[in-house]
Amino acid sequence: MEYASWFKALADATRIQIVTLLARRQAPMSVKEIVEAVDVGQSTVSAHLKVLAEVGFVLVERRGTSSLYEINKACIGAFPTAADVVMGRPVPSPGCAC
Repeated sequence: MEYASWFKALADATRIQIVTLLARRQAPMSVKEIVEAVDVGQSTVSAHLKVLAEVGFVLVERRGTSSLYEINKACIGAFPTAADVVMGRPVPSPGCAC
């Protein structure tokens, strides 16, 4: 189930910090900006962003040799539904393309 991968992606405190940062910022950010905000190394941030992109929580826009990352509002909006499913509460299909 795709929801399992969502929860697994959020099982790391730094990834939660990155998702929160991007959700609050509501604008694309470079890896450098994210590194400065979360105070961990560039390679660690890049690895976490890769995981978050794989499950669809972040979107990546390539600009030359740089990449900009932003929150995927469709997936984040569907996350409460995922939590309801896991808890056994009946909910309508989230209908997101994550």
